[in-house]
Amino acid sequence: MIIQTDHAPDARQLDIIAHQLGRAPHGIQAVSAEDHKGTPLVLRMHSLIDDKPFPTLYWLCSDRLKVTLSHLEAAGVIKQLEDALRDDPDFMARYRESHEDYVRQRWAFMPEPQRDEVRRRGFEDILTHRGVGGIANWTQVRCLHTQYAHHLCGHNVIGQWVDEHYPDVAASV
Repeated sequence: MIIQTDHAPDARQLDIIAHQLGRAPHGIQAVSAEDHKGTPLVLRMHSLIDDKPFPTLYWLCSDRLKVTLSHLEAAGVIKQLEDALRDDPDFMARYRESHEDYVRQRWAFMPEPQRDEVRRRGFEDILTHRGVGGIANWTQVRCLHTQYAHHLCGHNVIGQWVDEHYPDVAASV
């Protein structure tokens, strides 16, 4: 069971995240999705980390989901999705809406002092025009992991497609 959340990780979750990432976590704004045991699945990241834009707002940290989605990528699902996007204008329009939702969320979650810093450093264009996972070309699918992380926390048509075509992904949690 996947539960949408929006809270700072507690000490137990920070230990789990460190294990998931293989290092101490850095730049976490919140846990945005977790399983029924409180194990973090998706982290919402600060947009600036170490004074540089972080490429993704939502970071999939679940080992199980990462492995499952990596198998789909290895099986050619990204190429299949890009072909479907190219051939279906409605699917492409909904994909663009997913990127727009992501950009809106990223800006909305950014505290005003951080927005000021983003502007001062000249990163506003990057953070308001790059979509899911920091992708500039909104007709391509870079990574199922970032798409699925956004799906668990927002509006993402690629994640919805994955759930429809591969129901075992969500069941792997």
